[in-house]
Amino acid sequence: MLTKTKLLKSIKDLPETFSVDELIDRILLLQKIESGLEQSIGNKVHSTESAKKKLKKWLK
Repeated sequence: MLTKTKLLKSIKDLPETFSVDELIDRILLLQKIESGLEQSIGNKVHSTESAKKKLKKWLK
C-alpha cells in the first residue's frame, strides 16, 4: 500500500515547479510499483513460460 511518507518523499524529489499532470503521473507510478511489489510478495506473478503462452499470438 502506498504510504504518506513514500508519497511525500517522492513529491520532495519533484522540481520546484511542476504541473498537476506530472504530480498525478508520479502518484500513479508509485501506486503501480507498490501494487507490483505486493503481487510479487504474494506470489501472484507469472513465469516467463506462462507469459509467453498467454502472449503467444502477439509474440510471433
